[in-house]
This record gives sequence, structure tokens and C-alpha cells, in this order.
Amino acid sequence: MAPAGTGIARHRSSAAAPWRAFVAVLAFLLIPFAASGAPVAVLRVQDAIGPASADYLIRGIRKAGEAGAPLVVVEMDTPGGLDTSMREIIQTILASPVPVAVYVSPQGARAASAGTYILYAAHVAAMAPATTLGAATPVAIGLPGSERKPVGKDGEGAKDSGKPGQGASAPKPEAPGDPMTAKQVHDAAAFIRGLAQLRGRNADWAERAVREAVSLTAGEALRAKVVDVIAKDLPDLLAQVDGRKVRVQARDVQLATRGAAYEVRLPDWRHRLLSVIANPSVALILMMVGIYGLFFEFAAPGHGISGITGAICLLLAAFALHLLPVNYAALALMLLGIGLLIAELLSPTLGLVGAGGVVAFIAGALLLYDEDVPGFGVPLSLVLGLAAASAAVVAIGGGLALKSRRRPVVSGREALIGAPGEVMEVAEGETWAQVVGERWRVASREPLAPGQRVRVIGLHGLTLEVRPDAPQDSQGGSR
Repeated sequence: MAPAGTGIARHRSSAAAPWRAFVAVLAFLLIPFAASGAPVAVLRVQDAIGPASADYLIRGIRKAGEAGAPLVVVEMDTPGGLDTSMREIIQTILASPVPVAVYVSPQGARAASAGTYILYAAHVAAMAPATTLGAATPVAIGLPGSERKPVGKDGEGAKDSGKPGQGASAPKPEAPGDPMTAKQVHDAAAFIRGLAQLRGRNADWAERAVREAVSLTAGEALRAKVVDVIAKDLPDLLAQVDGRKVRVQARDVQLATRGAAYEVRLPDWRHRLLSVIANPSVALILMMVGIYGLFFEFAAPGHGISGITGAICLLLAAFALHLLPVNYAALALMLLGIGLLIAELLSPTLGLVGAGGVVAFIAGALLLYDEDVPGFGVPLSLVLGLAAASAAVVAIGGGLALKSRRRPVVSGREALIGAPGEVMEVAEGETWAQVVGERWRVASREPLAPGQRVRVIGLHGLTLEVRPDAPQDSQGGSR
């Protein structure tokens, strides 16, 4: 016979069973969300690759690795950029503990020049429809006298044999005539070929992109095995790469990104400030403001506002010039031009020195940055505007200086010579006179009497040397 209460216990057990089943089903449904952890990190680059872009991407990839993100997606639309910044980004991608996907997006975007190298370095290479890739020929920076002619352009070098996107090996193009340019092209070709071999992508087309500056559309790039995926948007990209195995730091990682949450990490204030400062045009303006601010502070010391502003702007300009590809010969020419303008302002020479300063400044500003590097040229209108503003300052300052020179002297030793006076007192061997509203001790070779008019002819210490002034008749003449 069952003990008392057994029926009640069985009833409670049967009533709790549905709740346990519900909890088990709910836990099973939440497993994918619990396993995903941090969302996919999305970084966006929509400008030239430079120090600011490199800082933003490097910090973003590192933070994503620390947060345990399953994937980092770099949405890219760039015309190219600096070699040093590009290599820093690539080194970060190669050393990243998190898979990195470079996605040329949105539609109509491009990954030219430096963007091609970065895409080849990524664990996953993707493009949106109607995007382009290529034209990765390096450009010499700050090398006066070197001709920058991309191989394969305007009939030079190897011709494009084969259909676009096939990736067939073309005959070796002729090396550029300039040895330095040839060395840069060979180094860049070897670099991108190594990246292609590391990621299992089309190495032949990568080398042609460097040597012949060729480009591909998204469809051609997929057929040529240059990219892995063509995705219309970010959710489509995450769905297509789901389950793909990539090599991350000598280990295979299988991506689980279908339906995963993603977080767009926009640039912070530090990156925005760096982007503004590292802009070549802004750097040039900061340098001009800094130099003129310090000059006006030293020329006419006041409350220190111009000096403090000038010092801050000059230091920011020095920081920007340190980051940017600067031709230092052109920088010296610019400084010479500014020095000549300041010299014209201090000692006017009817515009001869100032005109030379304007010419030197314009020439230096035009040669300061290499305009062949996308996004790092200075507009001609800005250069001419700064030169015109400097010339206007010199013209106004020089005109005021010449005008002040023509004015009569109103104070000091020069103002006393020739000034009239009247003898006030002659006593005990000393003679005192009223000159320019002040009482002076005077001396004369001729005897003087109180009330007599005199004129100053010299100054010896605190004693004026005078002579009797010729009296004027009623007609205004001397008697």
C-alpha cells in the first residue's frame, strides 16, 4: 500500500513538467544569442587613406579583438592614400586575433591604389555591386625630378592581353626609366603578390594592378578570384560568409555570422581632430596663422593673444607636417617667401622684396605636397588666396610705414631741434626758457634777456643750446 501523500507528490511533479519543458525550449532558442557574445564591429572609411584613417582602423580592430567580436567589417570607399598608413593598417590586419572583412561599399564606391592592398590583406574580401577595384601603381612622393609614369598607361609597358577579370599573366612590362620609380614598382608588386598568396587570391592580377594600373568591376573581380563575395548590403554579407573558414594567426576559424547583430563604430573626437589637422590645406593655413601670429606679437607686444594663438597653430602645423608626405625643399622655399614678406613689412622696398616673397611662397606651396597622391593635394585657389592675403598685409603695412615716415617728428630729440622758445629767466649765471611747453636750462653764445625769442640748435644732456630768433616784422619778414 502506497504511503500517504504519494498521490499529491505525483500531481505536483506532473504539473511542473510543462514548465521545465518550456524553460528547456527557451534556453535552446537563446543559445545562438548567448554564444554570439559581442556584435560584429563595423568600421567605415570614406576618404583617402592617411594618418587619421590608419589610427581609426588600428584602434577599431584592436578594440574589437579585446571585446571578443566574431568579425570586423571595414566598409571602404577610398581613392587611395599614403604608403606608410596603408602598411600600418595591413600589419594590424595580419596580426589581428579577429577575422577582418574588407567590404567595398556602398554601390558606386571604389577601392583604388592603397585600398586594393588593404582588400588583398583581409581575411574576407567583398564588394558591393557597381563598385571598382584596382589602379594600385605606387606614386613617388617628395622626389624632385622624378617622372611618375604608371607602367601600361598611354601605350607604355605591357598591353592588356585577355578579357577583363580573367587574371591571365601578361608579359613583363618594361621597367620605368627612373631607377627610384622602378624600385618602388617592384617592391609594391612583390608586396601585393605576397598578400595574394597568403590569402589564396589571384596573384597575377594583383601584380598587373600595380604594374599596369588596371581595374576591375565587382563581377569581374569575383570571376577572377580577386574577391570572395559580392553582397548587396551588410546583412547579405554576413549571411554569405557564414560558415566560411579563414586562417587567423595560424589557426582556422569558422565564421558564424548569419543573422548576427552588428555595431557601427564611428570615429571619435580624437580621429575627427586628427582628420582635420592632417588635412594638407588645414596644415598650410595653420602654419600661416602661426607664423604671422608670432610675428605680430613680437612686433607689437600686447595681451599675448596673437602670440598664444600663433604658437598653438604653429605647433599643430608642425604635427601635421610630421604626419604628411612633405617636400622639405618646398617647405624651405615657403618659409623663405614668408621671411621676404616680413622683411618687406619691416623695411619697405617699394614692393621688390615683397614680390619675390609672394613668388617664392606660391612656388613652395604648390610643391609642398604631391598632388598625384589622392586626397593630399592643395587647391590652387587656396594657395593663391593665402598669397594674396599675405601680399595685402604687406601692402597695407608697408603703406602705413611709408606714411608714418613722411610725418613730422613730434617727440624725442629730433622734435626739439629747431623748436622755438622764449627766455623766462636769467639769474645767477643760468638761463631758463620755455620750449615745447616745458621749462629747460638753455645756453647760448650770445647774451639773452627775459622775453627774448630763441630757437633750439642742439641738445647736450639736459641743457638746450639755443640762438636768438630773428624778430618778425608786421609783414612777416626778418629785420
